[in-house]
Amino acid sequence: MNAFRQRIELAFFAVAFGWACVGLGCSQNPYLAGGGTTVWQPPSNTAAVNGIQAQVAELNRRVQLLDDNNRQLTTQLAQSEQQAQVYRDELNLVRKQLSDTTQQYDAARIAAQDAQNQARSFQASAQMRGGATIRANTNLNQLAGRLNLGGLKVEQDGEVLRVVLPSDQLFAPGTAQLQPAAGSVLDPAAAQLRSVFPRQRIGIEGYTDNAPMYGGAAGSAHQLTSAQAAAVLDWLTRRSGMPAQQLFTVAQGSNNPRQDNTTPAGRAANRRVELVVYPETF
Repeated sequence: MNAFRQRIELAFFAVAFGWACVGLGCSQNPYLAGGGTTVWQPPSNTAAVNGIQAQVAELNRRVQLLDDNNRQLTTQLAQSEQQAQVYRDELNLVRKQLSDTTQQYDAARIAAQDAQNQARSFQASAQMRGGATIRANTNLNQLAGRLNLGGLKVEQDGEVLRVVLPSDQLFAPGTAQLQPAAGSVLDPAAAQLRSVFPRQRIGIEGYTDNAPMYGGAAGSAHQLTSAQAAAVLDWLTRRSGMPAQQLFTVAQGSNNPRQDNTTPAGRAANRRVELVVYPETF
């Protein structure tokens, strides 16, 4: 568009220059007629002058039209850019809403899974199912005396027996990734449970402290403890050879802390996996 306008302006200049020659008489015009001896004379009639003026007016009109078109295109371009920004903002909003919905769905799914696991835990401790043998709690106490778990804590809790495994000895901090040294804790515990409680139902309960979750694959304390309990279940069944039907998992998140979360030692004690032995058999 600018090149076209420049050509028009050059033409306008040429015509104006010719018009100036008409008014002033260009006796020194280098463009000579014939053999170069006759000086070119400007037209002297009124019709020629009027024609030149009409051409100048037409050129002015076209230049003005180009300016108007240029302003309109500039305005339309600015409006288009504004509309494109509106579309970009709306797209970003939709993406954020989709991300929030996905997170809510994941949280609901984890909550449903936790509720199911807890229901299984309650059933294992409170219901008598067909073919199940209910052993007296005193029998668990007697069998617990046969456990040789080294430094692991073993506690009687009502009708169940709890074996406490510190999570810091099993997992990399804040993850469900079992460390290489985890086998030195899980393998002896599995061997003792297989020997002393070969038929009892055993729950794998995951717990953690109340520290905020930063980064990692888990977005909440329940997600972390659910993944940790699942990792222990996989180890006990796949490597330690415990029957899959004997075990189930429960994610407790930061519920039921054993010690005060305001101290480092208390938070470490609350990060744990508990193997809960029930009186029921499978």
